[in-house]
Amino acid sequence: MEQIYMSEGTSVDKGENARLSSFIGAIAIADLVKTTLGPKGMDKILQRVSEHDQSISVTNDGATILRSIHIDNAAAKVLVDIAKVQDDEVGDGTTSVAVLCGELLREAEHLVAQRIHPQTIAAGWRLARGYARQALEEAAIDHSSDADKFRQDLFLIARTTLSSKVVTHEKDYFANLAVDAVLRLKGSGNLDHIQILKKSGGLLRESYLEDGFLLDKKIGVGQPRRIEKAKILVANTSMDTDKIKIYGSKVKVDSLFKVSEIEEAEKDKMRNKVDKIIAHGCNVFINRQLIYNLPESIFSAKGIMAIEHADFEGVERLAAVTGADVVSTFDHPELVTLGECDVIEEVMIGEDTVIRLGGCKCGDACTIVLRGANSQVLDEAERALHDALCILVSTVKEPRTIYGGGCTEILMAQAIDARVGETPGKKALAMEAFARALRQLPSIVADNGGYDSAELVTQLRAAHAKGLNSYGLDLYEGKVKCMKDLGVMESFKSKLMVLLSASEAAEMILRVDDIIKCAPRQRNEDYM
Repeated sequence: MEQIYMSEGTSVDKGENARLSSFIGAIAIADLVKTTLGPKGMDKILQRVSEHDQSISVTNDGATILRSIHIDNAAAKVLVDIAKVQDDEVGDGTTSVAVLCGELLREAEHLVAQRIHPQTIAAGWRLARGYARQALEEAAIDHSSDADKFRQDLFLIARTTLSSKVVTHEKDYFANLAVDAVLRLKGSGNLDHIQILKKSGGLLRESYLEDGFLLDKKIGVGQPRRIEKAKILVANTSMDTDKIKIYGSKVKVDSLFKVSEIEEAEKDKMRNKVDKIIAHGCNVFINRQLIYNLPESIFSAKGIMAIEHADFEGVERLAAVTGADVVSTFDHPELVTLGECDVIEEVMIGEDTVIRLGGCKCGDACTIVLRGANSQVLDEAERALHDALCILVSTVKEPRTIYGGGCTEILMAQAIDARVGETPGKKALAMEAFARALRQLPSIVADNGGYDSAELVTQLRAAHAKGLNSYGLDLYEGKVKCMKDLGVMESFKSKLMVLLSASEAAEMILRVDDIIKCAPRQRNEDYM
């Protein structure tokens, strides 16, 4: 009946159809990424099908996969959004949050089929979430007061994060790189001070942490290749006005001599600009835009190092680590802060030359140089290292840690099951479903490793029932072992975000009873 009052192009899915559409879309997204979960997870090839871009990338990063696919289902978009938020907030757990949300909705589908109202299910989930969070907080460990133990915790968290990535065979080496880089930040958490530079060639093992800042650019012709006690002027200004550029105008002259006069006037403007730059007292000039031949020759004559075309991200990061202002006009040198560093020089990485800024004013700046066989390996290694750096920064801010390997999921499920008997009504069924969804995570991880998940998860539940609360799955031997002995640790904040985000998103999808699709308003032909 209501369709009569709706404009053409508007459609409504109601009741069971809307709920079924939401469940199917969200569960399909969770099933898409769940094979990438855990240290034995598989990778996906993402191939672009644009006419001008046929590039591929190989990854098992949940956020990267979900960000790359085009989705029409509204509930599926909710899962993509929570994975993006998890990636932005914590950096790790993007696959886990999507999979847990999908498993909760799978359980909700069975409960709805038993004629249990969605609001009752949501109320039971909220109770279960509270008990799970309480169990998680009780299981958390805090070593922030002991620097050595805390560094070891950071190393174990980084190693656990990297164990499911392309660098898994070198995870100890890369975990140390990540921890060293993050501890240099001295708690600031500013990842702009950690640069990742990718250079094809060599092995992953040949990657290293460079003490300083590397700029993948070239020094101008005839200029000094090494400068000590550098005073750096960082700019974003046009340095190509020595050529005539007249837009939307026409100039008529009666001789070529007049043309040369115009050219000379343009060159005089550029000479004046360069003189103003030199007046700042800098011996290094770094510009985001191109530097043409005339200003480059003047800088060379004055013994000033000029570096052109430093991209915007590079300029912003340079300004941060050297303490410089990014300037566009040069009339007031007294108001400009110059960047400082001990030395600027050219260094070789493989067969390429880069510029190294050592002893920057901001001493926590560093560069991680990644080596690898091809661009796909380098891109995936960068994503893996970025995840590790993000999770370490969030752990420095929230220092509590927990055991991994499915240990905490079983612990939370056990805490919920213990309260089910005390809970009257149908909410207890929803709480049981929440516990089953949590137990599905270690089950999926075991399946991805090629093991008998039912056998391993029941063994793990039995171990926890005996009070062995630090036991989890050892995916390398296919056994239930103590995670403390194996050094499998995760960030408390990451696991808490997975629990809260997944359950809240699942609850939001569960409460939907109508899906209204509205066509855009048509343009009136009379006004065109």
